[in-house]
Amino acid sequence: MIQRSLFAYALLATALAAAALVGCGTPSGLGSGEPAPPVAVQPHPEGLWPAWARAGTPPGDAGAGEAAQEQAPPTPLAGLPAVPVRGGLAAMKPDAIVCADSRMKAQCGRARIDLPGRAGVRPPVYRDLTGDGAPELIVAADVESGRTVVSVYTAERGKVVQVLFTGGRRLAVEAVGSDLVVRAAASDGAEQAVRYTWDGTRMSTISDEKRYRPCPRSPRSSPDLSPPGSPSTQESPAEKSRAEKGPAEKGP
Repeated sequence: MIQRSLFAYALLATALAAAALVGCGTPSGLGSGEPAPPVAVQPHPEGLWPAWARAGTPPGDAGAGEAAQEQAPPTPLAGLPAVPVRGGLAAMKPDAIVCADSRMKAQCGRARIDLPGRAGVRPPVYRDLTGDGAPELIVAADVESGRTVVSVYTAERGKVVQVLFTGGRRLAVEAVGSDLVVRAAASDGAEQAVRYTWDGTRMSTISDEKRYRPCPRSPRSSPDLSPPGSPSTQESPAEKSRAEKGPAEKGP
């Protein structure tokens, strides 16, 4: 009887040990020898025109222009040749596209600029924003009033289509992965950043953040913390003598 009980106890202990081994794992939740899953790398903002970012453009009001969702459905630009199969938009002349766009018509024929400080059209930028592997054309023009207008074009069925138009003052544009972040300075002193992403039809707003800079504190006069008897609080001998004599009597 005792031997049978000892045998059952040994079987129970073996089962518990096996269960403990099966449930063991590393603090990370992975079993022994199990590879860790890859960590997703978050994209970092990349300035499309670094010279303008170095000029001190702060985050700001990109909503000074038209919001993407408020625009009419995008339609192909008229008067342009078909987008080449090889090269896409990069094989076309950016100036011709700007001149064919009614919203950018005022920038047609403007001089190319490579640095901030004067009016003109910034160098064209090509970046895939739709995820189809073909880069879109991004154009920005600085005008005399201090505003900057930005337009984005894509190719659809061999046609050039404008998918974003916006603008603002002291404007800078960043790419975060396939998204665009447009920053500019608001007239009320706020700083605002608007982020656009491809929705299958055009670049639509997905976030609009506005921040105000804290006002600088005015310096306050500090109280006199000098201890009694210090030079700043001690009376001079002349002042002490006048205080003991009291006020002088006036004559008749």
